[in-house]
Amino acid sequence: MTQKAQEAYNHLLNKAYDKAFVLYSELAAQNDPVAHYYLGFLYFRGFGVDQDSKKAFTHYLEAATREVPLAQFDVALMLENGEGCEQNFSEAAFWYEEAAKRGNIDAFNNLAAMYKEGRGVLQDYQKAFILFKKAAMAGNASAQFNLGALYDLGLGCEEDKEQAIEWCRKAAYQGHQKAKEIIMRMQNEGKIVF
Repeated sequence: MTQKAQEAYNHLLNKAYDKAFVLYSELAAQNDPVAHYYLGFLYFRGFGVDQDSKKAFTHYLEAATREVPLAQFDVALMLENGEGCEQNFSEAAFWYEEAAKRGNIDAFNNLAAMYKEGRGVLQDYQKAFILFKKAAMAGNASAQFNLGALYDLGLGCEEDKEQAIEWCRKAAYQGHQKAKEIIMRMQNEGKIVF
């Protein structure tokens, strides 16, 4: 990290967003891909600049095409939701996959959800199961909940109610609201002992 990049990041951490914006703009003009990511972040949140989802998307996309995994995830999320760009599920799936290839655990979960629902990709419960399992084992609460749901219904795997409860329980321990509600309901009905 260059001295200017470190200075910009320190401003970001200290919430001196206007100063961070100036430095990241200078770095982006020098084609620094990480600077584009942070400019996207500042525009998306409206920190130090007026909130502008379209500018955020443009900067995130520039960083994503230059292999910044967080930017790839954010581009996918924006494409999935149609925020700052036209909604495009197949492009979202592509960028989730790129981020997942670079180790982004949230991308594994979101890509799995797309395979489970057949959004932007052909529906494939087995792929969804594999992707959810990878993210779940890495501690992603949403993936743990989703993996439990697949076990519960036998989608992409053999139906296994014990595994379903176990993964739901793990998600609940991490604060996943829907998982907590299901576990509480099952306890109240006497179906499980916590």
